[in-house]
Amino acid sequence: MSIFQIFSRSLMRKSSLLNYLSADKADGGVNGITAASLDTAITRARTALLTQQKEDGHWCFPLEADCTIPAEYILMMHFMDEVDVALEGRIANFLRTRQVIGGHGGWPLYYGGDFDMSCSVKVYYALKLVGDSPEAAHMVRARNAILERGGAARSNVFTRLLLAMYRQIPWRGVPFIPAEIMLLPRWFPFHLSKVAYWSRTVMVPLSILCTLRAKAVNPRNVHVQELFTVDPEREKNYFPVRTPLNHVLLYIERLASKLEPLIPAFIRRKALKKAEQWTIERLNGKDGLGAIFPAMVNAYEALVLLGHERDHPLLQQCRLSLRELLIDEGKEMTWCQPCVSPIWDTVLSSLALQEDKRMNHAPVRRALDWVVPLQILDQPGDWRDSRPDLPGGGWAFQYANPHYPDLDDTAAAAWALIQANVEDYRASITRAADWLVGMQSSNGGFAAFDIDNTYYYLNEIPFADHGALLDPPTSDVTARCVGLLALNGEERHQQAVKRGLTFLFDEQESFGAWFGRWGSNYIYGTWSVLEAFRLARVDQDHQAVKRAVQWLKSVQRADGGWGETNDSYLDSQQAGQLEASTSFQTAWAVLGLMASGEVASMAVRRGIDYLIRTQNADGLWEEPWFTAPGFPRVFYLKYHGYSKYFPLWALNRYRTLHNEPAA
Repeated sequence: MSIFQIFSRSLMRKSSLLNYLSADKADGGVNGITAASLDTAITRARTALLTQQKEDGHWCFPLEADCTIPAEYILMMHFMDEVDVALEGRIANFLRTRQVIGGHGGWPLYYGGDFDMSCSVKVYYALKLVGDSPEAAHMVRARNAILERGGAARSNVFTRLLLAMYRQIPWRGVPFIPAEIMLLPRWFPFHLSKVAYWSRTVMVPLSILCTLRAKAVNPRNVHVQELFTVDPEREKNYFPVRTPLNHVLLYIERLASKLEPLIPAFIRRKALKKAEQWTIERLNGKDGLGAIFPAMVNAYEALVLLGHERDHPLLQQCRLSLRELLIDEGKEMTWCQPCVSPIWDTVLSSLALQEDKRMNHAPVRRALDWVVPLQILDQPGDWRDSRPDLPGGGWAFQYANPHYPDLDDTAAAAWALIQANVEDYRASITRAADWLVGMQSSNGGFAAFDIDNTYYYLNEIPFADHGALLDPPTSDVTARCVGLLALNGEERHQQAVKRGLTFLFDEQESFGAWFGRWGSNYIYGTWSVLEAFRLARVDQDHQAVKRAVQWLKSVQRADGGWGETNDSYLDSQQAGQLEASTSFQTAWAVLGLMASGEVASMAVRRGIDYLIRTQNADGLWEEPWFTAPGFPRVFYLKYHGYSKYFPLWALNRYRTLHNEPAA
């Protein structure tokens, strides 16, 4: 770009913003925005957010999943014959409130979603275990919905595995997951290192349960045969064929299962011992295996099945880690989180507050001082299998998960540390940046936990009907890593930045957006990338930026906000579409537009106005919509913090740019 073009564009932007400021003073504020109303909204939101900061400086907001997780907590208690009657009653109260009454009659994967077979089967079973009569109105509705859609045999693999352990279906109705997977060599088509961290931590203890044909205690002897349209013993269609490759792999897997009796006893003992040792090594204290609920449950049940006494310290840790996930919502209701998000919540809250140039940043310093010691430096980790000589430098998503640092959290944490401009943080920033560069995949992108985890054929094995066995590079994580490395500015990292940018340009959708793997959906992905482009100083006149801006403006709703349904993971035609606007998606869209030089646009003004108008009396925002996929299509999350810090982030940045027009 020539000096004349830069000068001309600068004048145009100043003129546009000055015209807006003049209009703001003349008519009391476009769309009701005045300096006073903006200041008031920011002050109220900031005060409310700081009120929720923990005494030691961090934030941790509830993280909600679909009803599968609390239902599984009840099922786990009955599996182990460790039933807390009061607790199961409170969880059951929660589950009943989440049933769709006026529509399909079952349970969805997210608020406003369609009926989900697996979730509905687990919740029905959990409620029946608690004592709900099958003839109660809510149970009849749920049962009819399940039967109308083919019955419980149409459940996913994880649900069928649970049904097999509860002896509701035969073991031939589930995939073959022998402990001998622990002994497979790296060159074999399947190896633990070829699947994602969450798959590893779930599969290893699960292989113990499957190998030993685990049986739930089921102390009340509750069964759910009424959920099947065909006798489970006669059912022949437990594995609908998904693709030709899936058909071949299913044939191989079924053949392997028939050969299981030929496995020598000494091989089986060796495999079980290795699976046990692998699990114990990663048990992770009170934070649990992988720090995720499904893995923690499997580990607990597997260790008991292997003969560990219930009062063994390891099992006491397991029970504590599971109890730590419970949220008492009051009103006699309790639910269970899939995991916790303290690092993520803390660094995003810090980033939101750092945009406020008027506040005392001591609370942010307290937060970052809490974050720094949690950096994972020299501890063992599965990622070291691929990069044995790379020094550690990442952060986990949870309080502790040393085997599995997360690239997204690491990039966001280092971003906040850089912006704090504190010399004491420099060593942590350097270690983080070096680690991220070392974790870049060969295609230039970054994944959440792994490197080159792109063995896509594995999504066709019978176990992987959820399609989320892998952790390939994604646009949103790549954007965070590229943005951090560009902001850090070290010359030795600039080749990694260039490769990352090339990946991002290639990943842009034909309609101008980017896919959001870890946030819903295209609005999140597009904000993430546009923010990275800002940090990397990508020309705002670049065609990729202009197309993204055009798309964001095209999906703005009539009320000035933005919203996007999780159905867009099923149908990209629904990208940027929802029946209502949400605070967090409006914030993402506005932040993305402002990162692209659109602070003075009518779209941004209307978005800011929407946030101010919809702020609650407590200074924050709240809505029922789920904010992210855990795994697109099969598992979704509601980060309760997203409606707390993202709107504040957008308001703060708007005020800063409003008052200090960029040259």
